[in-house]
Amino acid sequence: MGDKYSLRDIVQTKKGHPCGSDQWEIIRVGMDFKIKCLGCGRVVMLPRSKFEKSVKKIVKKVEDDSQE
Repeated sequence: MGDKYSLRDIVQTKKGHPCGSDQWEIIRVGMDFKIKCLGCGRVVMLPRSKFEKSVKKIVKKVEDDSQE
């Protein structure tokens, strides 16, 4: 429960993607993170340590209590 990042969160990275966007949607969480560029749709898989170093801030946090 102490995880900082969760599925469907939108994060901003320190460096931008070559397409010009710097915002990514998290689509897999674990030892590796899979993120999708919101500019071009490219999917990238990163180790947790590299992902956490590259994130500048969480732009949009997903609410967990919407399980109806």
